Amino acid sequence: MGKRNSSRPRSRTFQTRRASRRREEASAHLHFYRAETKPTMASEASSVGDETSLSTFNQPKQASLAEAPSEPCLYDFQNPELQRCMAQITDLLMDEIPKAEYVSLLNDYVESEFFLIDGDSLFITCARELTLERGQNLHFFYLVERFLLDLTSKGAKYFIVFFKDVEHVYFRNPDFLSLRNALIIHLRKKTEIPIHTEFSNCLESSWQKFLQDNHPYFLIVADEGLDQLHTNFLHVFILHTLSERVNIVLTSGQTSDAIRVYGYHINSLFKYQRHFKQHEKKLKHYCQSLVKYWKESGTKVCIFLCGCPSLDALAGKAYRKFAQFQKEIEDLRYVVCIISSSLVLETHMQVLERQTSSAKWNEKTVLTLEDVGELLRMYCLSVVFLHHLPLSQRSRVRFINACWNKETLRFMQQYKLCEFHVLQCLATQALENVDFSTLPDLSDDLLLKNIAFYYGLEKGPGFDLDIGAKMNRDYELLWKHITELSGTCDFGAPFPLRRTSTTFIEEKCLSEKDKESKRMFPKPGLVPVINTIVDEFAGDILTDLPFLKTDDPVVTSLKKQKEFDELLHWHSGKPLSDDYDRTSERYWGERKGPQALRQNQKFQTFQRFYGESLEGTISKKIAPQPDTPKKASPFATKSKKVQKTKAEIIIEENQKRKRAEEERKEEHRWSTLSVTIENQIKENMASGIKNLEVFLGKCQSASVKCSAEMAALNVCFGLWTEHCKAAGKTEKNLNIAAEVMRRIHSLIENYDQKDLLKETDFHQIAKCLWYFGFDNLATSLKYIKVSEHERKELKQKYAKYAVGMGSSRFQLQYMGHYLKREERKDPDPRVQHFIPDSWQRELLDIVDNNESAVIVAPTSSGKTYASYYCMEKILRDSDESVVVYVAPTKALVNQVSATIFNRFDKALPSGIALCGVFTRDYRHDALNSQILVTVPQCLEILLLSPRHQDWAKKIRYVIFDEVHCLGGEIGAEVWEHLLVMIRCPFLALSATISNPKQLAEWLQSVKRYWQRTEAVIAQNSDHSTSVKKGAKVKQSVRTQNTSYKVKLVVYEERYNDLEKYVCSLNDGDFTIRHYHPYAALTVEHIARYGFPMDLSLSPREAVILYDVMVKAKTNWPKANELDPEQFFKDKMVITKADARTYEKQLKEELEMWIKHGCSKKGKTVLQLLKPQSTFSSENEMRKHFPHFVDKLKRMDKLPALFFLFNIHGVEGLAHDVCKFLKEKQSKKPIRGSEKEEWLTKKCKKREKYLMAQNNDTKQVRNYGKQLVWGAELDILRKQLEKISETPSDCTYANEHAVDDESLIKIFHRLRYSRKKIELQALALRGIGYHHSALDAKGRQMVEMLFRKGFLQMSGRAGRRGQDFLGDVFFYDIPLPKIQKLIKSNVPELRGQFPLSISLILRLLLLASKADDKVDAKAKVLSLLKHSLLAFKQPRAVKMLKLYFLFSLQFLVKEGYVDREGNTTGFTGLVTHLHYHEPSNIVLVDFLVKGLFHKLCQRSKKGPQAFSQDVMEKLVLVLAHLFGRRRIPAVVLNSGRTFYQSKVFLEDLPEDFAAALDEYNSKIEENFGQFLQIVSTMADMQQEYKLPLSELEFSSKEPPDSPLASHLMSCDEGRTAVSPFVCLSGNTEFDLLHTGTVNNVILRTIGISDANIPVLYSKICDNQGRMIPLNAYVLDFYKHGSLTAMAQDNSIHEGEAYALLKDFGLALKAISVSLRELCDKEDDNVVCAFEQLSLNYWQKLNVV
Repeated sequence: MGKRNSSRPRSRTFQTRRASRRREEASAHLHFYRAETKPTMASEASSVGDETSLSTFNQPKQASLAEAPSEPCLYDFQNPELQRCMAQITDLLMDEIPKAEYVSLLNDYVESEFFLIDGDSLFITCARELTLERGQNLHFFYLVERFLLDLTSKGAKYFIVFFKDVEHVYFRNPDFLSLRNALIIHLRKKTEIPIHTEFSNCLESSWQKFLQDNHPYFLIVADEGLDQLHTNFLHVFILHTLSERVNIVLTSGQTSDAIRVYGYHINSLFKYQRHFKQHEKKLKHYCQSLVKYWKESGTKVCIFLCGCPSLDALAGKAYRKFAQFQKEIEDLRYVVCIISSSLVLETHMQVLERQTSSAKWNEKTVLTLEDVGELLRMYCLSVVFLHHLPLSQRSRVRFINACWNKETLRFMQQYKLCEFHVLQCLATQALENVDFSTLPDLSDDLLLKNIAFYYGLEKGPGFDLDIGAKMNRDYELLWKHITELSGTCDFGAPFPLRRTSTTFIEEKCLSEKDKESKRMFPKPGLVPVINTIVDEFAGDILTDLPFLKTDDPVVTSLKKQKEFDELLHWHSGKPLSDDYDRTSERYWGERKGPQALRQNQKFQTFQRFYGESLEGTISKKIAPQPDTPKKASPFATKSKKVQKTKAEIIIEENQKRKRAEEERKEEHRWSTLSVTIENQIKENMASGIKNLEVFLGKCQSASVKCSAEMAALNVCFGLWTEHCKAAGKTEKNLNIAAEVMRRIHSLIENYDQKDLLKETDFHQIAKCLWYFGFDNLATSLKYIKVSEHERKELKQKYAKYAVGMGSSRFQLQYMGHYLKREERKDPDPRVQHFIPDSWQRELLDIVDNNESAVIVAPTSSGKTYASYYCMEKILRDSDESVVVYVAPTKALVNQVSATIFNRFDKALPSGIALCGVFTRDYRHDALNSQILVTVPQCLEILLLSPRHQDWAKKIRYVIFDEVHCLGGEIGAEVWEHLLVMIRCPFLALSATISNPKQLAEWLQSVKRYWQRTEAVIAQNSDHSTSVKKGAKVKQSVRTQNTSYKVKLVVYEERYNDLEKYVCSLNDGDFTIRHYHPYAALTVEHIARYGFPMDLSLSPREAVILYDVMVKAKTNWPKANELDPEQFFKDKMVITKADARTYEKQLKEELEMWIKHGCSKKGKTVLQLLKPQSTFSSENEMRKHFPHFVDKLKRMDKLPALFFLFNIHGVEGLAHDVCKFLKEKQSKKPIRGSEKEEWLTKKCKKREKYLMAQNNDTKQVRNYGKQLVWGAELDILRKQLEKISETPSDCTYANEHAVDDESLIKIFHRLRYSRKKIELQALALRGIGYHHSALDAKGRQMVEMLFRKGFLQMSGRAGRRGQDFLGDVFFYDIPLPKIQKLIKSNVPELRGQFPLSISLILRLLLLASKADDKVDAKAKVLSLLKHSLLAFKQPRAVKMLKLYFLFSLQFLVKEGYVDREGNTTGFTGLVTHLHYHEPSNIVLVDFLVKGLFHKLCQRSKKGPQAFSQDVMEKLVLVLAHLFGRRRIPAVVLNSGRTFYQSKVFLEDLPEDFAAALDEYNSKIEENFGQFLQIVSTMADMQQEYKLPLSELEFSSKEPPDSPLASHLMSCDEGRTAVSPFVCLSGNTEFDLLHTGTVNNVILRTIGISDANIPVLYSKICDNQGRMIPLNAYVLDFYKHGSLTAMAQDNSIHEGEAYALLKDFGLALKAISVSLRELCDKEDDNVVCAFEQLSLNYWQKLNVV
């Protein structure tokens, strides 16, 4: 997150310059009123509140909280009580906003998350954009659409809402009022975004109902409005939204990159609901009073500007004008201009009349009628220009150094007020022939200024330019319509435009923008670099680029640095470490000897113990088999049958005897266990059947299995008959009958064809079926023959035992999860422990053929088995080959490595380990193991390291687990780098990719590159660089047949059924209702998109759907055909495939209803499927959560895993459940309390006696009594322990799952954990929590206890071979959100921006320092050439080549790379800190400038030679570089009280700040030139269109107009920025300021400011407010308290610890690097960093 925050800022310097320019412009604006209140931050920052507001009346004085209540108030919102209430709300929000998380707003399942955007917040955000000049409407619309397109293109689903009441805020800014109205109409007419304007405000009931019906995930809203009153309104809106359980995202600080959008996210909590309910009446009163004030203010503005007594009167005039004008005119601009001009002329005459009748009126504030006529004529001409001039010409408009005078400004606002009412008429009238395409471009203030400037100051006898014939005609026609519509008043002819000498504009001081326009943009000039990587990657574009000559001063003045040696120090020869070396070696480190060996043995023992807890004991001894026999050819002819030899006959007889002996053993084993298992089934059927399944799984004899199954059938059938006799009027438990049918299914399917079932067995099965009422199935069995009469008698006889439904319905409804899957029965010798399916065998074949594959299959489907088979194959082949398993998280690394230790056992040569691990925290056996388990970043370190090339050549396979992380939020580009750099085959596994075909195609293109490259390498085996140590290894590795195929394996079927339930709270008890998946759909969704691909039904849900369809359509022709009893017609064993076929036909029938005239019936079906849900408050649901867990236990639904996306909430709920169990136990009557007291006394007596005996050696004669009392004491203790144990209903722990020794071993791992006591206490109650902020050992403990079955609060989604049915309970989740979650599609993978300066430097380091330069070069080029972002995108390919070249230019100019591409200088330090770009480069810049030497001055001798002040200043500097975390801007001036922390990070020391500014300037200039050149690749056809609506503004040819050519004559600096932003006078100089790049650059080139490595210490949001850095690192260094991190710095303790640890790792890396690179042992900087690192880690280790 540090990179995101640092690479998207607006520079403070640039923002200040912009703001100063706006203040200069505002100096010419009329100030028609002066507020008596102190200006708010909003008004100061935006210049909206008081610079152009237009009323002469005073804003009401804000009542102080100290004022007496008796003081009269003009408006109720000024009442001190209401003001106090509003202040409390503001304080609450100011306390919570700092806790907002800066996160990705659009998650992987973005389609499931619908959200809202407050339209007025969007309006304010874009209207205050620093690059926008007020009055440039088209530029404003471009900014709005660019923002919305960024969301839409990333898959966002959202609505925009504009509240009616907020409209009244804008009447004091009529230009904004008109622009807002135009925006609403435009979004409605020209985009597909749903726009809501029907709500008055956020407190009305219809809005609350809307939120409850749709339940958006979050609302995007501003935290500050146009003025303080508007800000208060927004605060009420935010609080109300949070109280409605909708999260908030602030507009301030939002940023984006290629695939993500980031922002400050505030979670809804119950306290907001409580606070709002507490103040609801006051808030409603406050808002009503506020709206009343705004409305009255609007009326006063109307009177002041237009002379109308009310807004309604002005609206009436507009409607009459609109009705009078009946001309059909093509361009909407002309229509609005004509009616608005006519209306403003009429109202202006009223203003003049009012002026003459009022003695108090100031004559100078109103234009005369002649002046108005001249202004309108020029305005009409500007509108004609807008109609005729293409955007390509308008973008060259001159930037006029002038502003409107006060009188003109007032008239402009008068015109905009009239225009607003005309737009209202357009919006409310049903106009069929009106084209709204030009609505975003109604006026252009800068163009109008140019016209006024020309006619007022430039035009003269010697300089009179022609308008042009076409525009002349349109202008005359326009003026004609205006004068006709204005009635009898004569406003003169259209020409001449100017008849008076009135001055409308005034010159102003030269602004920074004007000064910039006179500067020259730095000419691009590249330093020539002679390097094969550059030539082969970007050689095709080099000829088009401007290169400097070798004698150019830039080239001759390049920094000369020593060449960087990756292995040894350049002077001292000391060995240098890399990222691998600096990762701490686990436990035993590099030590050798007995102690290290014991530590290693302990570690491996624990790993096996951990792995056994994950999947049981399945260890396999691996013996190397280098020479694998070839498979026999399928075309080989069969040999003739030959007579068996005597030896063969003997062997065959021995095998028969052995099988017979095994059979007898199995029979004896069953006879021993049968009685026990039968009794277990009778006592607890579920437990007994589970034990039976264990026996059947281990038994190899089919006949014994058949006997066991028959015995179980008889026991279960007996249970059913007893149950039916006892049931009486109560409902029958059909689960017993389902178990009986399950046994019947198994017997028929598994043993009938083997002739193991006897006739008596068939009669027993038939008896069961008769009892159930399934006579149709009973009569279908062989040996069963009955007449029709007997059949009826039997059915009647056993009626009381019947299940009450047909056999097919019963199987679907009650046995759905037991239905037979399509599983193969033939074992595969390659895999033990299970029989793989056909698709899994395909994976095994892929591995056998050394092919690559993208594997997409549901969770728990069994795709991971291919990974372990791959490992086994590599282990068998040799002792040298390596397989790498890449996992996305450290937690998964730990699990996989433990599983490997548990699965495999191999005798390896000394020095070689079975499995190694490499993460950022630790490593062990990483480079000397056959299986390396690692995270992507660490494998990238090894592949890009020149010193680890030999190891990389040993890699035979790479397994990428969860490869969808390729499109993730953090580190996604690293996955991409690995996939394109590896030369060996790979397996890429995922459960959630919607575009696997595209991914496979991209990876196949990479493999084709490697096929070509390796062919060339083979041909040129005599390349100049010989392979030294790796030659032999390489030869052995490459002898294997290498395949370059990438296969795509997609398996969509879930092994387990997954059913959903909705939980609601009614009168203190929970109602749990089934949620049918189709209840999430709508008729519209099905008609438009069909059924979601991955939305499947369980067999039970298919039956429910059929029943509902019958109910909805009583005359349904296919009702009988699709009835389960008819569809499956006497089918004894319905399979899963049969159920899928049935589901498919029902789905097709329902879809046909919807798409072919029966949509109403379809809608009825979907409505009937929806469950009834009672809304409960969040607090109630939270309070009753322990009761819900308890109910799940009673329902036998534990274990369960509860997902909650809030760290605080996760821990809180776990403690609530534990507390509930303790209270439950405390309320129980104390079992045997008297006996317990008696036993305790007796124990004490015995203990006292035995202690005395032990202390007195003389009493030998009582030795016999001592032994007896000792034995009695043991018995007493056991009795006492049994009495005091926790009751079974007061714990969720399964005490039988883990023995005491194992539990002690697991708890021992936690001995140093901060959460030791807490986690152990929870675990003993069967509770655990698991989140990212929990330390690794804590997470490991929870995982192990759960897997062993001790913990009950984890995992119930269904695991293959373990669970047939998974249950999902939606707890405290609104139905609308459930619907969106169920019907959402899996995410689509998109490429991240793949390059950075640090990465390019690392690539050059590999290419220049590798022993095998051919191999290194091939990897580097593969990475550069195969970006997923640029796959099949030629324009993106060229853009990345240019980015590479300009990054290389920066590295050359800064001395990191020479002109031959060799790494020099501080390359090592930069690459070691590559995680932290651009902070790593800035750090080196500070070092080179000597700033750290200046800072680090010793105050004394010894290990602590530097003072605390020096240490704190050093931390301050480093905190500006590493671990950067920003706080929302609104918090800075909120007045919050902090107790231990300062919270806001202080400014950098002046010398460091100056150096940082210099660095940023160099980056901005370098990448500004890059952006200027890359702009030539833009799709200009798209650039002249609005981004979202795609309205084109440059389709016309430029007219023949000398005047237009004169006004649009600025060609310099306009080609590299968007033509829309040029309308505000922006130029290519804005590319030199990273804060404005996103909004000015041509959008089709695919670059954002995220890709420019600047590092601003101070950044501002679009309103000019500082976004401060959080001082958590410096604060912690000073006070060492994690509690203060949560209390003051608003960071959760666990998260704070992780952040502080990351900072510590960076500090350690810097310290080690400086020590290695520095020659002087006592160098001040090196010693200071070492002292700081030592002190810092001492503080961190304490907590």
